[in-house]
Amino acid sequence: MMMHLSSTMTRGLALGLSVLALAACSKVASPTSRVAGVASAQAVVKRAKLEQLANKMIGVYDSKDQAQADPENYRDVTLHMVRVWPERTDGPWLYIEQALSNQVALPYRQRVYKLSARADGRVASEILTLPEPALQYAGAWRSGQPLGQLKPEDLTPRTGCAVILREALPGVWAGSTVDRECPSELYGATYATSIVKVTSRTLESWDRGYDANGEQVWGADKGGYVFIKRSVR
Repeated sequence: MMMHLSSTMTRGLALGLSVLALAACSKVASPTSRVAGVASAQAVVKRAKLEQLANKMIGVYDSKDQAQADPENYRDVTLHMVRVWPERTDGPWLYIEQALSNQVALPYRQRVYKLSARADGRVASEILTLPEPALQYAGAWRSGQPLGQLKPEDLTPRTGCAVILREALPGVWAGSTVDRECPSELYGATYATSIVKVTSRTLESWDRGYDANGEQVWGADKGGYVFIKRSVR
């Protein structure tokens, strides 16, 4: 038997089906929106990792314990690491000073590090140098706005010298420079290498320079410097 619906009932039924269809569509995200959501979540995770690493690196360190245990091979060095340009979103950016602990006002190394996430999950710590004479910025870590008078464009990148770090264990980051890509002319070297390990309490750094024949011409022989974090600022 065929049923005949009134025009009113027909319109009502059509409207109801339309509402159901719209509701169903609203519950299914488009492929584009799903991809965007995944990318956004990944960006948040990468940023969080960068901040965790930066916070581990920031602090006041020294190698006093190592120097006392092995004075023939290691010196007592003080290392300050502070955040610079915190308003920027293309970092974090860090300023580093290293000096003999009895000559803190005369640092022998001043650098800026820029941390950036790589597609493979590792972090690149890019190295940049200050305008000369760099000593004019000595003690910048004491300022409420370290290097506030400078911008990234004022710095010189050390091409090939980035340290590539990975989270070897939860909360432990380790890595090195790549092959012979970091040029150096110090003490007759042609390239330099760095091996780095960062934990919540320590920063280990083994920097060495090599000549064209691959012979070491500067840097510690037995192993890297072990810096103990004494305070966060």
